[in-house]
Amino acid sequence: MAENNLSILLAKSLNGRGKEQTAVAHSLGLKRPGDTTVQPDNAATAGKVAKISHLVVVTKL
Repeated sequence: MAENNLSILLAKSLNGRGKEQTAVAHSLGLKRPGDTTVQPDNAATAGKVAKISHLVVVTKL
């Protein structure tokens, strides 16, 4: 059975964002606009994406 993954793109800058939002982005491996990471599609990742949903673009792989 193939695992489901999400491709997460940081579409907006982290400048001026709170420490919590910046920390969540960094925990996903996103540091600057244009950075992309592939994460497993699970509850932990969904929670992180929900915190910064206005900054990222998520694509299901």
